Amino acid sequence: MNLDDLRVFAAVAGERSFSKAAVRVGRTQPAVSQAIRRLEDAVGGQLIDRAQRDGTLTQAGVLLLDYADRLLRMAEDAQAAVTELREVERGRVIIGANEAAVHVLLPLIGGYLASHPRVQIDVRRVSARTMAQELQQRHIDMGVLTFPPADRELTSLTLATDELVLLVPPRHPFARRASVPLDEIGRQPIIAHNDPSPARERVLRISEERHAPLNIALSLPSLDGIKRAVEQGLGVAILPRRCALSEIAQGQLHAVRVTELKTLRRIRLVHRRSGALSAAAAAFIEHARAASARTPISRP
Repeated sequence: MNLDDLRVFAAVAGERSFSKAAVRVGRTQPAVSQAIRRLEDAVGGQLIDRAQRDGTLTQAGVLLLDYADRLLRMAEDAQAAVTELREVERGRVIIGANEAAVHVLLPLIGGYLASHPRVQIDVRRVSARTMAQELQQRHIDMGVLTFPPADRELTSLTLATDELVLLVPPRHPFARRASVPLDEIGRQPIIAHNDPSPARERVLRISEERHAPLNIALSLPSLDGIKRAVEQGLGVAILPRRCALSEIAQGQLHAVRVTELKTLRRIRLVHRRSGALSAAAAAFIEHARAASARTPISRP
């Protein structure tokens, strides 16, 4: 039983005629008859009710047609998927990132889609802890991290830099200061993201080391929600500066440096050193590399 014979059988079932099916698949009528006989020999029974002379399927034929349709669709999907590996224009790129990383990715994606408008970009929420595993298992093509990957089979390129800052509303007393230490921040109600991340862990670790506990008064599931809560005066928040560039530029929020968190973080695009990448994914990495080379690494 092979796909070519199943394709012929599906044509006979659809046309209800051997001669019409022969025209549809571009074969002679004897060749169509031979394909049906091979299938009947394989299943051990008739697929077409010859007595009816109208292409009526037997019970076995109806059952086989259902499987034949599914197998033929799967074959078409497989062929299309393999074709996408070679063609940039109709490919798909899957990127793993957390919510903060999306702010860095969007300009990059915009530039890429300008050159490859038919490529589909799928950005999936992936935590830093599971990024390496998702890459190795090929669930994603690349991911965004703020630290170099430990896995030797992975490599990265720097997209940009960022820093953790304290976001406050414009009339907050801290808004007039250049920097604030953690012990003073700890006396303010803190609005935090309730999704664990390396940045959150770093802040908590440093606050513990400096004996400056933070007063987390409100936890929210999104960065946008955190920014809106700060604007409304519900508290202050320590977030990556790039998450709030628009609000800072419009004066809705002020960014104040945290004395203990002045180290710049490098935002990295991480991918496998080897292994099959679709042409679309490979082109995205090259676009990111070119964009990184054009942009000097400096404070955001």
